[in-house]
Amino acid sequence: MREVLLGIVAMLLVGALVAPAAAHSLDEVDAMLGDKEKYFQPIDKPGPDFALQTADGRAVGRADLRGKVVVLHFIYTSCPDVCPLHAEKIAGVQKLVNATPMKDRVTFVTVTTDPTNDTAAVMRDYGPTHGLDPANWLFLTARTGDPEDTTRKLAEQFGHKFQRTADGYQMHGIVTHVIDQEGNWKANFHGLNFDDVNFVTFVNALTNGTSRPHGHAEKKWWDFF
Repeated sequence: MREVLLGIVAMLLVGALVAPAAAHSLDEVDAMLGDKEKYFQPIDKPGPDFALQTADGRAVGRADLRGKVVVLHFIYTSCPDVCPLHAEKIAGVQKLVNATPMKDRVTFVTVTTDPTNDTAAVMRDYGPTHGLDPANWLFLTARTGDPEDTTRKLAEQFGHKFQRTADGYQMHGIVTHVIDQEGNWKANFHGLNFDDVNFVTFVNALTNGTSRPHGHAEKKWWDFF
């Protein structure tokens, strides 16, 4: 059944990937997405440093993710509307990535902005509920003893706020951040309406390095469907 589904995905993607297949460098992919993906924002600067932990208390910092392309987003689990949709959007991208050899080169990271209420048990249930694959996905929270607003301040370093309201909710935007293997913040994809194929095309450019000569023989991610 899985092979049949991948075959269907391949047929749907063939037409969409004609233009990306001609791109041989990150600059060319940036230019291509700038023309066709209105929710894409190219960035090129060091990613904010962080020191967080998993639900099981394992420390994870930016340095621990070196060598991987990181797809990072912020949510809080009691969010009644867009956070679950954001997680499911990321899960869809992850499925495309994980159907290719990029699975071992990309880590998906969810960070809670509500460490007090997002307990270890809540965090463990969140991924499976929304379709995220733990094989290359991490759910991170503030370290024990850190200030309660640690992860909200981290979100601000990534350019957006999770503003607490009197009723306990958080007002916020929806942004997915992409960080390269060296810890450089390379792009934002805004909202929930970006094209999954465009997103994975950008991630593929990062996994293949920032520059490839024209005519390079290395296969791209769409060659593996």
